[in-house]
Parts: sequence; structure tokens; C-alpha cells
Amino acid sequence: MNTLPNAASSIRRTLADARPGHDQWLHGAARSVRLDDVLRGTCLGGRINELAGRSVVIDTRDQFAAALALIELDGTARRLIVCPPDLAAEHRRAVVDKAGVDAVVSDRPDSDDEWQLPRLVVCNSSVTPSSATPAERCQTEWVLLTSGTTGAPKLVGHTFDTLTAPMRNGPEPQHSVVWGTFYDIRRYGGLQILLRAVLRHASFVVSGVHESTAGYLVRLGRQLATHISGTPSHWRRALMSVEARAIAPRYVRLSGEIADQGILNALRACYPDARVGHAFASTEAGLGFEVDDGLEGFPAAFVGNTGDVQIGVEGGSLRIRSARTAVRLVGDAPSCLADEGGFVDTGDVVELRGDRYYFLGRRSGIINVGGLKVYPEEVESAINRHPAVRMSMVRPARSSMVGSLVAADVVLDQTPDVSADAAAFKREILQICIDTLAPHKVPATIRFVPTLEFAAAGKLARHA
Repeated sequence: MNTLPNAASSIRRTLADARPGHDQWLHGAARSVRLDDVLRGTCLGGRINELAGRSVVIDTRDQFAAALALIELDGTARRLIVCPPDLAAEHRRAVVDKAGVDAVVSDRPDSDDEWQLPRLVVCNSSVTPSSATPAERCQTEWVLLTSGTTGAPKLVGHTFDTLTAPMRNGPEPQHSVVWGTFYDIRRYGGLQILLRAVLRHASFVVSGVHESTAGYLVRLGRQLATHISGTPSHWRRALMSVEARAIAPRYVRLSGEIADQGILNALRACYPDARVGHAFASTEAGLGFEVDDGLEGFPAAFVGNTGDVQIGVEGGSLRIRSARTAVRLVGDAPSCLADEGGFVDTGDVVELRGDRYYFLGRRSGIINVGGLKVYPEEVESAINRHPAVRMSMVRPARSSMVGSLVAADVVLDQTPDVSADAAAFKREILQICIDTLAPHKVPATIRFVPTLEFAAAGKLARHA
């Protein structure tokens, strides 16, 4: 068993304590670096001690540079605010004020002007030898920004221990492992995979700035990636790419959105030698559980367990309590994150059918059809069962009689046979919905579109 200490830890300490013989690499679009070299070098121009004990925002264009900076600063900076690439300029002041930011690390020399901070340390996408001795170690607070909501993002505070609790214990891998993820590492889902690779002595392939899905798939294949993660939307786009066969993973992982049976089956068909699993996680609740039986939803036995992660359902809403949940909301009252019992309300609604719970959708995303609730994700799950459907998005359409109706935008498989008989597929999709959904949930309109809009986090862009 490989067990990390419960005392204050860091990425650098984890790498330094790794047993000899591990050959771990960080592969970017333009260059690769051996992680052993990161311990003996710097991407910060030897200025690490200028940031000791500070509250530092990481704001880079290139996530490869961000990964190097995070590794170097963890355990030295008092707080690391991991800035996603799509943070709106108007929200920067709130981030600075809430997190007490007093320095910025960036690969853009003008970032100090953008953040209006007195201290800027430029980071590079390369590691150079350094004689600078890192400052005395401290337990760094990690601050991640939420995504997928309107207005200013919430600042969610984690420690190294809460971030790494899901992968702290486990057997050493028997074969060489190379991780990749369609997520950006500056979001919870991507950071989790980066940390998993570091702790489990694996290499990691990070996507480049504006790199296409096809281009990233080719690089994953070139680096012989064995374990790859992403949202269901990420994977749907990957399967639509001609380069989907460039990879031959041993493990395919989905998280961040509902993994319906359609995408699970499609991945199993494309990668028959891979284990296909899906996980439930959120920035606030951490990693709740993983499901590896190839089926959508999760076993009812997960609820009410007394293990490290406790899962509950109250009023149909999934709730999680564990050592993996965030410590606090930075700049907000702690009570905003968890209830008195320590449970985080995820806002995801589930329904028990037999011995299994199924996800219906987000409580905040309900479509009101004449006073009746419709979860868009539930309708999409039905639509996506049709073999000709690659992906779909359900949205409200205004109705003078019932307020809203259900409308669906559908992307079909791009093959000649499908495009020639779209009308027949529309009838078949409607029939699936009629057979499996309540009448008020059946789409009033189905529109075939060439593509769908995605948010920066890799999820379907759902607009209010």
C-alpha cells in the first residue's frame, strides 16, 4: 500500500518521497519535462521565495505552465488561487478582495496591470536549473473557482489532503500508466487527474492552448495514454472525431455531467478493451463515488453507507459528507457550504428505481411545463439512446398557454445514411421519448443541428 502522511503535504514532497525508479513526465503540446527535474529547477526564474507565505493567483494562458507553477508553489505559498482561463475581467476584483491576493504568477507579462497587483512573477513553460532554496514549507490552501453559474464564481477552499483523499491509498500500479484529460487542470475535474497522476507515479499529458480535440487525441495516442478522463460532452465530441481511434486506453472515465447509457455503450463499443467508468464529483463536495459496472446511475447501496464517504438523499437531492469535501467558501460564511451535519447539498436530483438511483438533472435547471417539472438531462438521456444520435441538448421554448415547452437540439451521426433519412430518425426519436417519458416531458420540437455550444468547462452550455 502507498499511503501519504496525514500531516501537511505538498506535490513537491510527494515527488521527493517517491521510491526510485519512477519515470514520470509532464507532456505538453510543445515540450515535455521530467518531474524529477522540476524538483531541482524552476519555472519562476528562481523567484520562489518572493512568493513564500503569500496569497498567489495563478493566471496563465498555457495550462502546461500552470501545472509547473502549481508544483513549484505548493507548500511555499500560503494560498494558491487557481484561475480558469475564462474568468471574466469584471470578476477579478472580487477574487482579489475575497482571497486577499497579493501576487500574480502568469506567463503574460502584462498580468499585473490586468489584476492591478503590485507583484508579478513570470512563469515559463520550461524548467531551468536553480540554486534558490525553497522557503520553509507550509500547508497551502488551494482555492478553486466554480463554473457553470451566472454571476461571480464562488471561491472554494481545499487543502492538499482534501484534494488527494480519493487517491491517497491504493496498490502500486502494475503497469506503466499515462493519464490524460480533456478537462482543463485549472478546474476541479482536471486538477484531480493531475494530482492522481502525480500521486500514483504516472505521467500526464496536458492539452495545449486552443488545441483541437483531434489534435489532442493524436498526442494522447503518441504518448500511449492508458487512462483518459473527461465530461460526457468531451467524449461525445471525441467519438465524432476521425481521430477517435488514435487512442487505445485501458480506462475511460466520465464525470462532470450525467453519464447516460448511450454514451457508456458508445465508449464500450469504440474501446472494447477499456474499462469504462463514471464518477460523481463537484468542486464543493469533492469526489463522491465512482461507478465501474458499465451502467448509468449508481447502486442504491451507496446511500446510507458508513464508509469514508457518506451519501444521502433528501427530497430527491444528492448529499455528500466526507474528508474530500472543501473546507470552506473563501470570503463567505462557512455555513454556505455544508449543513450542520457536514453534508453538502450537491443540487443534483436523483430518483430511485428498483435497486438503483438515476440522475434526473440539476435542481436549478428545471423547465416548468404548465406547473410540471422537466429535467433537461432526463429527456436528453432518452434521446441519446437512439443509435444515430451523437449528442443532444434540451431547452425551454416559450409557450403562451403553458409557459414553456420542451425543445430539443440534436446532433446526428455524420454519415451519409443518417443525413439522408433525418425525418425518419426524428419520428424514431420521438417514439423513444413517448415510450419512456411522461407526456409533458416529450419534446414539442426536435431540431437537427450540426453542433452544440459548450462551456469552457467542457459541459453543454445551458443558458437560462
